[in-house]
Amino acid sequence: VGLVYMFNLIVGTGALTMPKAFATAGWLVSLVLLMFLGFMSYMTTTFVVEAMAAANAQLRWKRMEKRKDDEDEDSSSGVSDSDVLLQDGYERAETRPILSVQRRGSPNIFEITERVEMGQMASMFFNKVGVNLFYFCIIIYLYGDLAIYAAAVPVSLMQVTCSATGNHSCSVGDGTKYNDTEKCWGPIRRIDAYRLYLAAFTLLLGPFTFFNVQKTKYLQIMTSLMRWIAFILMIILALIRISRGQAEGHPSMAQLSGIRNLFGVCVYSFMCQHSLPSLITPISKKKHVNKLVLLDYILILAFYSLLSFTAIYCFRNDTLMDMYTLNFTNCEIINVAFIRYFLGLFPVFTISTNFPIIAVTLRNNWKTLFHREGGTYPWVVDRIVFPAITLIPPVLVAFCTHDLESLVGITGAYAGNGIQYLIPAFLAYCSRKDTQLVFGSGTVNKHLSPFRHTFWIVFVLIWGFSCFVFVTANIILSESKL
Repeated sequence: VGLVYMFNLIVGTGALTMPKAFATAGWLVSLVLLMFLGFMSYMTTTFVVEAMAAANAQLRWKRMEKRKDDEDEDSSSGVSDSDVLLQDGYERAETRPILSVQRRGSPNIFEITERVEMGQMASMFFNKVGVNLFYFCIIIYLYGDLAIYAAAVPVSLMQVTCSATGNHSCSVGDGTKYNDTEKCWGPIRRIDAYRLYLAAFTLLLGPFTFFNVQKTKYLQIMTSLMRWIAFILMIILALIRISRGQAEGHPSMAQLSGIRNLFGVCVYSFMCQHSLPSLITPISKKKHVNKLVLLDYILILAFYSLLSFTAIYCFRNDTLMDMYTLNFTNCEIINVAFIRYFLGLFPVFTISTNFPIIAVTLRNNWKTLFHREGGTYPWVVDRIVFPAITLIPPVLVAFCTHDLESLVGITGAYAGNGIQYLIPAFLAYCSRKDTQLVFGSGTVNKHLSPFRHTFWIVFVLIWGFSCFVFVTANIILSESKL
């Protein structure tokens, strides 16, 4: 179930914007970059799992030390021998032999049993400046993520329903660009329809932000099945069209001008690091978690490649839409109305199941940011204020703009870069130092990343900073040409 959640979280909007990015960057450059960024994302995922295990060990150790201090205070304050003996069976067994047992390979100390959000890990392993930078990065990313989701669902609904009326009943996928002020139904303009759908989306999915999302298991499994059906349908329909000689695509091998957009889309398309604590912690058997996550990544990479290659050879570059599913709402591509509407509305189902998970992750990070040791929040702050500050800003952004390309580009290339590369690398480095300091240099974290050599951390950091420079330089050069 954890891996189903991860698949659902990763394969979202990014997958649907990837064919367009492939077409603009060229098939060879796109494939190499996609495989490389998939590998980098997997590496940093193992860094986060390792840091989660180190955080669990430290929290467990602090509790045991506190218990030991309390026990010493009790014995020095005149507690009877019989009371101490009663405690001995549990208290001492928990505190004293743990390190000697741990040296023989006991998994207890590094077992991931408690959910430690990335914000809490940053507070444990980073200094004050590092913690503030972390929160700036993750909050910007998650707000961007929620704004993309809040805009993408109403955009898809608007495109499908407005085009299903009037003279445009079969022309959604023909590359025609419509103005927001054009009529949709009667006096209602397209932009009005978009805002109505946004309001409905907020009312239906917004309440999840005020609760937890542990009870969406069956919804996630159903969505996962729909996702597989939609991907397979799009791949088969494109292959049929290619086999019949109706393919119109002639993709180039490489176009450097499209790399910036492709980079942002690819980073966005492999993002899951921020939600790993909520996804990995409930998994009961974590012995082979890294191998299972690798299997998830290979499956996702295969889907992305197959989907994108069939798309760029099936459709002309200029007709590929930002949301690839909308290419299949044209009657010339498929004349079965149900399939046209199923694919056209597929982003609605995909994104709707991700929205609550991302919202709860952001809400939990806000709570951790303002948390004070031993303190609790009043009910109004805990249940109303934190969910409200999580939900309102992205909905306002989506109300003001539905330019998905800009939202995905900025979110993926900047905040996404920080969360996917820089933060996991720093977490792995700092957690290893802290673990050696607390438990001694001979201690081995049972969830240590397969990329345990310091070289890999340095490599990820250099790559992350290089990406910042590359994207910024590319934007400045593009603006100066304009």
